Amino acid sequence: MPISRPAAPVTLEAIELRVLHLPLVSPFTTSFGTESVREVIVVRARTTDGDGWGEIVTSAEPYYSSEYTHGAWDVAQRFLAPALLDARTLAPDDVPRLLEPVVGHRMVKAGLELAVLDAALRAESRPLGEYLGATVDRVPSGVSVGIQRDPDALVEAVGGYLDQGYVRIKIKIKPGRDLADTAAVRDAFGGIRLQVDANSAYTLADADLLAELDRFDLLLIEQPLQEDDLVDHAALARRLRTPVCLDESITSLKAAADALALGSASVINIKAGRVGGYLEAVRIHDLCREAGVPVWCGGMLETGIGRAANAALAALPGFTLPGDVSASDRFYTRDIVTDPIVLEDGHVRVPTGPGLGIDIDPIALDDVTIDRVELRR
Repeated sequence: MPISRPAAPVTLEAIELRVLHLPLVSPFTTSFGTESVREVIVVRARTTDGDGWGEIVTSAEPYYSSEYTHGAWDVAQRFLAPALLDARTLAPDDVPRLLEPVVGHRMVKAGLELAVLDAALRAESRPLGEYLGATVDRVPSGVSVGIQRDPDALVEAVGGYLDQGYVRIKIKIKPGRDLADTAAVRDAFGGIRLQVDANSAYTLADADLLAELDRFDLLLIEQPLQEDDLVDHAALARRLRTPVCLDESITSLKAAADALALGSASVINIKAGRVGGYLEAVRIHDLCREAGVPVWCGGMLETGIGRAANAALAALPGFTLPGDVSASDRFYTRDIVTDPIVLEDGHVRVPTGPGLGIDIDPIALDDVTIDRVELRR
């Protein structure tokens, strides 16, 4: 399902980068650590036709990914933003080609691409969802629940999200916090749509333990092994009834194709930041849809910028499982957009305004900005 009509070129005048520190509503714990403050970079592409916004979804530490905020801050200023500014006039489709000489740093590339894409679409009064190929005006919303103090605390947290209307629960697991936690949630809430996320916390030697999760009738187990363990994931998948979903392993269209060819996964989590941008995310969606493999949209604790973009992406027809496109207040008391995403009957609406369909709250943005730079040609 290729994008029907490319966006017209824009003329870049400057790129503004900001590091934000946004306090989380509550600490978010996974197998690799706990976040209490979300450190993230937002991008503002200043063009002759107006501004566009993007989000670089790195974390403060390189635990989920080798990318991290200070590394992203450096490579964006020294290499990636200058490559776009040197081109000056460019279409969104040009961004991946211009940034390709820099190895890796996909999250930075994705944030820059989104800012250019937003500016180009705003200039044409085209919504991002329409541009990407959205077929629905709202998407079902799941929620990711971090590791809690104990199983009772986890049940209490999950109950609160179910009361809010979330239609799918994902719980984080790690060795020692897996079977009992999953059993507690399943026993407390019966047949809810439930999945678990290991964030690469296990090895193939844990296959027998992971097979015990089969009895909980899960939607999937997400990224049980290390991101480069495609062969081991294939071996594990053959031993489990629970579908194996890959997250960290899917860094590109080629990585997705290789995983499917090896039988490493029967479900794919698509995160635009992790794969280098929303254009690559659409290509992976198209590959999986043609192969009959379900996909869903993962989250990186995005601000309203990335959250709006994810809602647009999740509205494509191949996204048949609820994603992590939760309401803004799941993580933030105060977002940086004027109309944060809200939960409506278990769903979030796909923005319909030009570009991302959101407006930045300049006061809120300034209040959480800890560093800022503007780059010009």
